[in-house]
Amino acid sequence: MEAFTDGVIAVIITIMVLELKLPHEATWRALLADVPVFLSYVLSFVYVGIYWNNHHHMLQMVSHVSGRVLWANLFFLFWLSLFPFTTSWLNESHPVPAPVPTAVYGIVLLLAALSWVPLLRALITANGGEKSGLGEALRGDWKVVVSPVGYLIGIALAFFAPILSCVIYAAIAALWFIPDRRLEARMRT
Repeated sequence: MEAFTDGVIAVIITIMVLELKLPHEATWRALLADVPVFLSYVLSFVYVGIYWNNHHHMLQMVSHVSGRVLWANLFFLFWLSLFPFTTSWLNESHPVPAPVPTAVYGIVLLLAALSWVPLLRALITANGGEKSGLGEALRGDWKVVVSPVGYLIGIALAFFAPILSCVIYAAIAALWFIPDRRLEARMRT
């Protein structure tokens, strides 16, 4: 499962980078005009990297993968696979993001985050339940609750202040940027 997920994530990142277009002129001004496009790529890359990192850490703590885990992982990867599409669409209206693509970008972020929960629950269940190392390490994870609320706020704001929505999406990514220390602490013991 880990190798398959790594492969899918590598393809997602490759598709995203292939969506970056060369500037129309060989000037600094042309390059700087594409900064918003590059920033949205960076944001999406960071999100994919966060999910990959946390996925890797979770799988280091489990010894069993059930069919339910495999389906939950596919459900999660489905939403992650939409990142290149939504990132590209968000970039179509640069330098200022348009409301609908900004909202759809947030919806995909929200659904990827929500799809993470059944994957986590399935892994915990398949590996001994709440008393397992993974279950105990992730008990009371406040970021799992706060992030969807932030995405919903970003989605609603997309229709009034799309740039503010993107700032909220970036703030949530910053919240998750550092790997969960509870998992790393458990892996050391």
